[in-house]
Amino acid sequence: MAIEVGAKLEGRVTGITHFGAFVDLQNGVTGLVHISEVADSYVKDINEHLKINDVVTVKVIHVDPNGKIGLSIRQAIDKPPELQPYPRGPRGDRGSRPYKGGGSSSSWSSFEDKMSRFLKDSEERISSLKKNTESKRGGRGGRRS
Repeated sequence: MAIEVGAKLEGRVTGITHFGAFVDLQNGVTGLVHISEVADSYVKDINEHLKINDVVTVKVIHVDPNGKIGLSIRQAIDKPPELQPYPRGPRGDRGSRPYKGGGSSSSWSSFEDKMSRFLKDSEERISSLKKNTESKRGGRGGRRS
């Protein structure tokens, strides 16, 4: 049986490193659960969450052509719909409105207004900074000795 992306499987932790844990899935196939995929919260020490020979449910998130398998424990846990992330839009972005009433569209427009003001202010500051540094360095037509 081939291992496919999206499949949920049970496996046994066979090794722990500072960057993740190796999980034996089936027929001697081993995958890696990166430390960022162990829990929903920040994991400083993976040993606080996993021990060798622990049986865990994992979700296959990546299968490399070289045979490397990326696994996730946190994605294998079914969450209630209100805790799931915003769905992706047709262009792969998160869309312009929150998911299922998680806020109002007016709060999003005010965020966009703040962001555009910040961008405008930032561009003005950068252009002012460039003008001042060019004149001090003798840029564009300045004297050279």
